[in-house]
Amino acid sequence: MTSSSTATAQAPTSVKASLHQSADPRRVLADRVDQLYSQLPLAIVSTFVLSVVAAYELREGRFFEIVVFWGGLVLLLTAANTALYWSYRRNANKLAEAGQLLRWLGISALAAGATWGFAGAVFFPSHADEQQVFLAFLLSVLVAGGVPIYAVSWPIYAAYAACILFPFTYVLATFGNRLFAEIALTVPAFYLLNVGIAYRLNRVFDSGYRLRHAYGKLTEDYTALNQRLEQQLLELEEARRQVEASGRKLALFAERSPIAVFEFDAGGNVLSVNPAAENLFGFTAAEMTGRPGTGFMFPGELETDVAARWREFIKDRKPVFGLRYHNIRRDGSEVICEWNLTPLVNADNKVVSAIIQGRDITQQLEAERIKQEFTSTLSHELRTPLTSIIGSLQLINSGVMGEIEKDILELTSIAERNGQRLLDLINDILDVEKIESGKLTLFTETLELGELLGESLALNRGFADRFKVRLATVGDLPPVKVGADRKRVLQVMTNLLSNAAKFSPEGATVEVTMESIDGMVRVGVHDAGPGIPESFRGRIFGRFAQADMSHTRQKGGTGLGLAICKRLLEMMGGHIGFSDRAGGGTTFWFELPKQG
Repeated sequence: MTSSSTATAQAPTSVKASLHQSADPRRVLADRVDQLYSQLPLAIVSTFVLSVVAAYELREGRFFEIVVFWGGLVLLLTAANTALYWSYRRNANKLAEAGQLLRWLGISALAAGATWGFAGAVFFPSHADEQQVFLAFLLSVLVAGGVPIYAVSWPIYAAYAACILFPFTYVLATFGNRLFAEIALTVPAFYLLNVGIAYRLNRVFDSGYRLRHAYGKLTEDYTALNQRLEQQLLELEEARRQVEASGRKLALFAERSPIAVFEFDAGGNVLSVNPAAENLFGFTAAEMTGRPGTGFMFPGELETDVAARWREFIKDRKPVFGLRYHNIRRDGSEVICEWNLTPLVNADNKVVSAIIQGRDITQQLEAERIKQEFTSTLSHELRTPLTSIIGSLQLINSGVMGEIEKDILELTSIAERNGQRLLDLINDILDVEKIESGKLTLFTETLELGELLGESLALNRGFADRFKVRLATVGDLPPVKVGADRKRVLQVMTNLLSNAAKFSPEGATVEVTMESIDGMVRVGVHDAGPGIPESFRGRIFGRFAQADMSHTRQKGGTGLGLAICKRLLEMMGGHIGFSDRAGGGTTFWFELPKQG
């Protein structure tokens, strides 16, 4: 019986404690501040009235000037408190500034208490007995009256009452009258009694505010919870309809899909297939369902490798894309297929099945092989006669064959420049073809990058002079070593410097910088050109990418240079990028791993 009663009594206490903890301390503080400021007009009026009465009663005597001074302090305090009250009323951010507002009110209470403490300390010894009794009564009224006004924050009340009573207590104790000295001993008890009452009232107010906010928050939470539950029920119903619709769409998609779609269980057995899968392998759905997929799709030695990959796929539970295998059809013919594997994982993080998608890429690979062979053969066949043509034109233009007329020289110069552009295009196409086919070989060595940059500037100054642009380094290039292919780094620099020279205005300077950043060496080529259009930035490193076709054609270029630079740098462990240059223009930069 006793334990049951104790548990029953503890239940409301625990609920109350949890409600107290759930209340927002900021809102509780804001409520306390609001209560204090709501009492401020009463404090202002009552203090002013009592001050007028006290000034009238104490006006006679040789301390008239001090009474006038004290009255001025009261008027100043009244005006300040009134301004503080109106400032609070007009404050639109009371919740956020509650702490600051409470501090201002505490200063106000402290000032009020000090004003009356001054009155008690100065006027009590200098007046007759009746006026002393009046003043003592007035001070006790102010102390007791401050309890309901400041009790919401007992520390403020304690400071207010202390400023009134402590000076008065000192005067009583040192007055020289035994009765007053005995009264002085009771004043601290009176002070502590009132502070204790204020403290208890503060606790009551605080508990009330917390419970009010906690119950309000609890009501809001219950309302919001009911709304969420109702919304979730509607969403669940809508989700059920969508799942059913998605299931029908998925089944229709798999059935009509032009690529082969299988569903395997975790053990690798075929659960279902679509018509495209039947056409790909030549088996019917009934013949494939229930069989291990690795058995009829990857016969021979390949079956073991695929089975091992399948076990790893089930273990990792991650999608796999782009697997290429040679598959055998029912009639024995071989096809090359590209496979994508997607696991279906349940709530327990176990694979319940997997969706396997495959497409025959045999003809696609053959077409790519023929295209590469054609491109390579054609480029080589074009480059040989073109080199001879350019060489012949250079001999004519240099005057080795004798003086030629100006009009003819202009035509042969145009032919030489366009022949060189065509040769550059062919070389770029060959580079791209080698990179994509994996036939490009890099000869990596340890290089002094600063010296290599100086060499690239010297090699490209003649080209920059054609556009009346100067190439220069910014400061001394530090001796930094990188591991890279010398020829390919020069190719990257030539491309960046030629682009910067072509698109910079006449008389401009293309600047080259070098700095170390987190184990990498960054080389920057800064031009003064028109900048990169916003619409072009996402494809600037793509093949045949050119921003302004008419302008680019006037300047020359294949649109392959930056794409080749990007791939070459990635093969050397670096990367390339660009950014806007302060004051106009663009900075193209690349980074290579530092060595040593």
